[in-house]
Amino acid sequence: MTTLDRAVPIRVLLADDEALVRSGFRLLLETEDGITVVGEAATGADAVAQARALRPDVVLMDVRMPGMDGIEATRRIAGDDRLRGVRVLVLTTYDTDAHVYEGLQAGASGFLLKDAGPAELLHGVRVVAAGESLLAPRITRRLIAQFTARRTADAAAADRLAVLTDREREVLALVGQGLNNDEIGAALFLSPATARTHVSHAMAKLGARDRAQLVVVAYRTGLVAP
Repeated sequence: MTTLDRAVPIRVLLADDEALVRSGFRLLLETEDGITVVGEAATGADAVAQARALRPDVVLMDVRMPGMDGIEATRRIAGDDRLRGVRVLVLTTYDTDAHVYEGLQAGASGFLLKDAGPAELLHGVRVVAAGESLLAPRITRRLIAQFTARRTADAAAADRLAVLTDREREVLALVGQGLNNDEIGAALFLSPATARTHVSHAMAKLGARDRAQLVVVAYRTGLVAP
């Protein structure tokens, strides 16, 4: 698990079409030491433009916005090589859970439910800013259902794993189950640092942006059984 360094400043861009929601998030985030809201966007297109202009560490992204939605905005941010350091934390509700699968494929680093408490939101921003992925437990359960319904673990998909060592496959499977580095180390009798190294190697070999994308690979290749 990454140590969340509160001494490292985090710059956040808020993207939500409701001004009242943005105001509430701004008030909450800016009462926390080390977190600064650098901009606000009311549409997906504006979120992309401001991400390019401001280069925030984290974009707090709503799914439903007029015009370009949060999923497409996430895809454009994650697909822009100039924004490789920008992470997207998507806020969703039960009626938008169908978008979680697409959001992960688009490059989101994490998802939180909109009814998350203040402490959970602040923790989520710090986790994503530190380069980790974040999936709320309730979303993870629904995510598994989405992958089960859509998964096509064909030979071509499974061939992606050929570049991994046996140990890296084991680690990838545990990442797909939502385990952090400490938990992976305990399960495989490794130190957390060694677990982190295996995760990093798997990410590099598979071309994954972060751990959230490793979850996608684990399910799409059939490495993780529902």
